[in-house]
Amino acid sequence: MDEDPPFDVLVIPGGVTTAVEADREVIDWLARRRETSALTFSICTGAFLLAATGALDGRPATTHWEDQEELARRWPGIRVRTDVRWVDDGDIVTSAGISAGIDASPHLVGRLFGERLARRTARQMEYTWTPESTAAGAGRP
Repeated sequence: MDEDPPFDVLVIPGGVTTAVEADREVIDWLARRRETSALTFSICTGAFLLAATGALDGRPATTHWEDQEELARRWPGIRVRTDVRWVDDGDIVTSAGISAGIDASPHLVGRLFGERLARRTARQMEYTWTPESTAAGAGRP
């Protein structure tokens, strides 16, 4: 926690986040890392940790369907999306759950490294993905 290396991609996993949300040192570290990361990606309830940093204020985001109402209630400034598996809002991507995070992975690889590597990544994951599925608005705000 004493080190602040810059990240290309900051991934914030989900789970039961209550204790981590209450740890100001962790939240402050995440806020600093997010500011220096090219891309921040929360998976499932990792959106709660990202919300605790203030990074989602005024932005569209999603989380697991069981937790969407709570996210909206606790952080009313977030435009919680309930109709998508992930939301790509430029420097921040949030996903609705674990498998939605997997769905978004080739999309993120494509954004960062191009379609060729995205296709190779999807193939390695044995995942059916095409750029067209992303372009169709699967995760757009």
